[in-house]
Amino acid sequence: MKTALYRIIDANYNRLKEGLRVCEDVIRYAFEDKNLTRTYKTLRHNVTTAFKQLSIDEQSLFESRDSLKDVGKGTPDYELNKKNITDIFLANLQRAKESARVLEDVSKLFNKKAALQFKDIRYKLYELEKKTFKKIQSLCNRR
Repeated sequence: MKTALYRIIDANYNRLKEGLRVCEDVIRYAFEDKNLTRTYKTLRHNVTTAFKQLSIDEQSLFESRDSLKDVGKGTPDYELNKKNITDIFLANLQRAKESARVLEDVSKLFNKKAALQFKDIRYKLYELEKKTFKKIQSLCNRR
């Protein structure tokens, strides 16, 4: 069971950081918003801090990883049907929120403080989503 938990943590830790990185880069390069870029970057670094609270060495995660046999690694058609940069941004933000929730729940088995940090990250994502979406809509309407 430990290997399964490590796989869940590994997948969601990577998914959360990757999703935040895509959001950060969209805000940085497509919308050129320095403050929001900094906020996404800080949140991404907060994920690393929360992860370290789990006291799981990365070697254990690497050893539990089995990408070749992952039964869910296929790409659904909807993933290939993005129409614009906003679709990409919103899909990655959703991915990040979902991963934060998984990490929050699984972390309860390892370190309650880490679980609370992932919960805080999730709620910050909700607020950031609202703030960013308004900004994106405003900029898209001007273009």
